[in-house]
Amino acid sequence: MIGIFKPAPHIARVPDEQVDAEYKKNKMKVFLGIFIGYAAYYLVRKNFALAIPDILKEYPEYSKAMLGTAMTGLSIAYGVSKFIMGSISDRSNPKYFLPCGLLLSCAILAFTGLNKWVFESVTLLVVLMTLNGWVQGMGWPPCGKTMVHWYSTKERGMTVAVWNVAHNIGGALVANLAFLGVMMFNDWGAKFYFNAAIAAGLALLVFLLMRDTPQSCGLPSVEEYRNDYPEGYDAKKHEKTFTFKEIFFENILTNKYLWAIAIANAFCYFVRYGVVDWIPTYLQEVKGYSFKESSIAWSLFEYAAIPGTIVCGWMSDKIFKGKRAPATMLFMALTLVFVVVYWFNLSGPKWIDYVALVAIGFLVYGPIMIIGLHALDLVPKKAAGTAAGFTGFFGYVFGSAIAGSGVGWIADNFEWRGVFITMVACCVLTILFSAFTLGHKAESNGAE
Repeated sequence: MIGIFKPAPHIARVPDEQVDAEYKKNKMKVFLGIFIGYAAYYLVRKNFALAIPDILKEYPEYSKAMLGTAMTGLSIAYGVSKFIMGSISDRSNPKYFLPCGLLLSCAILAFTGLNKWVFESVTLLVVLMTLNGWVQGMGWPPCGKTMVHWYSTKERGMTVAVWNVAHNIGGALVANLAFLGVMMFNDWGAKFYFNAAIAAGLALLVFLLMRDTPQSCGLPSVEEYRNDYPEGYDAKKHEKTFTFKEIFFENILTNKYLWAIAIANAFCYFVRYGVVDWIPTYLQEVKGYSFKESSIAWSLFEYAAIPGTIVCGWMSDKIFKGKRAPATMLFMALTLVFVVVYWFNLSGPKWIDYVALVAIGFLVYGPIMIIGLHALDLVPKKAAGTAAGFTGFFGYVFGSAIAGSGVGWIADNFEWRGVFITMVACCVLTILFSAFTLGHKAESNGAE
């Protein structure tokens, strides 16, 4: 990498008596940086899904499948970008890389919301949302890279679980802030530009908090600091920056477990986005909810994921002794149950829908977090961003993308019954492919 994105150089070690205090201070700063930063990315990611009911009212000639294409474009671009940006971020400075992508996303969303004429062209909407998906791919990889450099193997499970709820907070606030923006400006375009303004301010805060590696701050590697060396650890191998060839052909493409969890991720993502992306449209169109009521449902779904993700991570560490697949399989089996409840509550009270969405949110995000954590465990830390990008590629290109235009097409042609049958099948397939990894136990970073 060149320019500001070039990794920060290692500097002289601080005096031994200062190491502990400096480590704790910088560790907290980088965690806050990646937590706030990743939450902010979600403030400007799924805004289009919130606007679909408004667009359908203003442009009745559009179908749900047509508008779903824009979300598909975003998801495919995000999946591809997450994979590519993963390899780039492994060779970059996250202090610049993380906020840069966020600011670019804010610019795209602000342009969209402030220029209503763009909604007159589905093609232009697809282009804008695809561009947004591409720059959104700059979010997860630098966060993953930061965690494996500042948190050792034995503390990483809970760290990733707690950090992972950032996207649920952002995912919930996107609806809350969109509603606030619409009320303040009496303009549904505020769902885009109001959120973008807030996220841009957070990007500046992230820049102030972020650091590159401990060594760039005059500190020892986290393995040395915590005396927590993974099996087979070699400082020369694990602390050097890999070439693209070493990342892809030695650590990613030949890893059978990565392939299994990547495929499981695709089906899991379909369930996640098949529910959340279509909450506003499904509830308002089929069940007569208002925008305020559907926004509450959206937020409940996301907020419920916070305790659910932490519980799932705790179970995989403590109950299943580091095995990730059993937790995924249990949570997805329960997800299937509540997807069915959400489906069959056609004439019942709204509280049943709220309870079902809370349960699905609580359950489905845990497996998504576990798969991301598993990917980090399976490779050396200098390839962590790429491994996360690989599983994310499958999740977004083959999962979320189909949940965009695919759900719209299924709803148009087979009604919502077809959508729910597909989601039930995806729950089963997630369980099946996760079972292929039952023989693996996450023990070290790059030990296998």
